[in-house]
Amino acid sequence: MESSINIDLAKRIRQLRIENNLTQLEVAKALDATPGYICNVENGRTAMSLRMLTFFAQLTNTTLDSLVGNLFSDYHSTAIDNEIMNLVSTLSDDEKLKLIKTLKIWTE
Repeated sequence: MESSINIDLAKRIRQLRIENNLTQLEVAKALDATPGYICNVENGRTAMSLRMLTFFAQLTNTTLDSLVGNLFSDYHSTAIDNEIMNLVSTLSDDEKLKLIKTLKIWTE
């Protein structure tokens, strides 16, 4: 099971890097690592430390919950809730009102 979690995390790290239009070299520089290290992480050969995961989450504008928490099915719902709360906390009051209206339309 542990190796499948590492592989899933490696895929998620690669996905986030690509979604944020970052190269392995850019991530390596930002994390004070080598491009080879980032390549090994993305291929599941090396696991990131908690410190590196934290910096990577910040670099890709995500949370540790959404980065790591989604890998465990029994933690998935909490991670999603936390990610939503994190995103909502950045909205202005007007944006929050628009979001409420949109959510009401979806749930009616």
